[in-house]
Amino acid sequence: MDCPDGELSIVINDDDQIQAINKQYLNKDRPTNVISFAMQEGQFSQFSGNMLGDVIISIETAQKEADDAGIPFEQRFFDLLIHGILHIFGYDHERSEDELKMNEKAKELLKLPPLM
Repeated sequence: MDCPDGELSIVINDDDQIQAINKQYLNKDRPTNVISFAMQEGQFSQFSGNMLGDVIISIETAQKEADDAGIPFEQRFFDLLIHGILHIFGYDHERSEDELKMNEKAKELLKLPPLM
């Protein structure tokens, strides 16, 4: 993503916690799998330094989705993490013309070797 000094906050919550965040910030009173908040844009972006943003993942929803899809939990977790990071960088699947670009970038990133 060409941001070697960028930092992310990754928060792992349960469904109740992510539902409260979803309701407070997005006016959606339901749990979801991932929510992202970009910190390089908006009113206070000049104070964020290298902090790119926050990615919040519901561990419960991620597990349910992995089970439903018949895939390993780790795979679903990393799918959601990449999805959240792409939102921080401005990718938006809500606009149909951007969905293909977002999916292509996600596939590219998931092919990268792990840093650990």
